Amino acid sequence: MKAKIHPENYREVVFKDMSNDEIFITRSTVATRETIEVNGKEYPLVKLEITSSSHPFFTGKQKLVDTAGRVDKFRSRYGNRKK
Repeated sequence: MKAKIHPENYREVVFKDMSNDEIFITRSTVATRETIEVNGKEYPLVKLEITSSSHPFFTGKQKLVDTAGRVDKFRSRYGNRKK
């Protein structure tokens, strides 16, 4: 392997699945602004829409997706462009 090509700022980070509130802690270099407290310790937080704990392929369960909520979320984020 080549020397000095990998990042050196690995730290423990919490990844949170927003669809079922499942969390897991792993080491990462991802930049984040939010933090979360888990077991009395504060970690950087990365929010994910879907993970293996909620994806139908891994769970074997089909889930109804709230498409209206996604449209509303998009409109609130980007607004109406026709104005």
